[in-house]
Amino acid sequence: MPNIHIDTRKLRDKERVLSLTQDLVRIPSVYRPGVEGGNEEKAALYVAAYLKNLGIEVHVEEVEPRRPNVIGVVDSGKPGRTLLFEGHTDVVTEGDHDSWKYDPFGAEIVDGRMYGRGTNDTKGNLSCMITAVQSLLEDEEEWSGKIILCIPCDEEGMMIGIKHFIEQGWADHVDGAIICEPEENQVCIAQRGAMRVVLTAYGKMAHGAISWSGINPNLRMAKLIVELEKLEKREQERLGKHPTLGWPSITPTILQAPAKGDAQVNVIPAQCMTTLDIRTVPGQDHETLKGEIQRIIDRLAEDDTDFKADFKVIEDRPWTSTEKEEPVVRAVAEAVRKVLKKEPIYNGVPGATDGTFLHVAGVPIITTGAGDREVPHQIDEYVDIDELAETTEIYRQAALNFLQS
Repeated sequence: MPNIHIDTRKLRDKERVLSLTQDLVRIPSVYRPGVEGGNEEKAALYVAAYLKNLGIEVHVEEVEPRRPNVIGVVDSGKPGRTLLFEGHTDVVTEGDHDSWKYDPFGAEIVDGRMYGRGTNDTKGNLSCMITAVQSLLEDEEEWSGKIILCIPCDEEGMMIGIKHFIEQGWADHVDGAIICEPEENQVCIAQRGAMRVVLTAYGKMAHGAISWSGINPNLRMAKLIVELEKLEKREQERLGKHPTLGWPSITPTILQAPAKGDAQVNVIPAQCMTTLDIRTVPGQDHETLKGEIQRIIDRLAEDDTDFKADFKVIEDRPWTSTEKEEPVVRAVAEAVRKVLKKEPIYNGVPGATDGTFLHVAGVPIITTGAGDREVPHQIDEYVDIDELAETTEIYRQAALNFLQS
């Protein structure tokens, strides 16, 4: 390693991570179907060019038109473990542009914070992982094995990017993964699972003034929602509050009647549709929960000959849990101790990440990164610039810990 003073290196890396974060935030990458440029392509191609300029082997794989994954591979040339860093290029919508105090795609730095969509979730952390690897390469650090930089599209949607990454075999020989998300540099070793469910209650369309000539699906859906609330309470009583993930939950979100077509105040609709956002914790089995929902429907149908309903699971993401003794967890925890000069805080991720599917593929995962956990998706999203610098150093040290052992 060249004789570079550690403070000089940290200052160098801080300047780089801030510059890269600003560049990426200034490239809007909200997925907007049917809108010109409403995808991750420009941000992904910028990252691909940046990595190539560093001499890193780069693969660009189109998952859907103009929605590519970028994969960077750094091979030490020596046998050893494979460490994966993951950070996505897409961001959620900025919403009402006029509600922002700062330009959502301006990446302005004010009073030690950078503002803009993606500063926190997760272009800042994407920049940290890239800068950390750039730092290792420039300083000619000694390590063995490989580093894979996984930079997928669509984390904020149905996670088609990470699914494609796994299907193409990229995760097959990965020994540990660091999921780069805003977690205040806490060491998050668990994630809640998620099931997205569409429930439909069926009725018979009729005039509201002649209600006896129809079958009202809204009344049936109301009964169903009440029974689902009871199921949620039973699960909470059975499992209690998880120490890092909180309570399991069954949350009705969208309620729509009719399910298709225009609503009218004097018309009984033919259908009523509800979506459920179900969040699970260790100890819950998703197949068992599906069975419980079906039993509720069957029981209500026994009591009401006009009751007819069904459900469809449109997304199923299991909960995850990684032991503290896993090498990748130990590597990150030791890095936090060294960089922050304090004991790591172990926690859980309240929602799912791309790491969910890496976990399913058999990869031990840990989630950590810069940014207030409550700030993602908010108006005037921000990240503290000092925290970006700390996270870059944590990722750098974690990689050395994992790949030098």
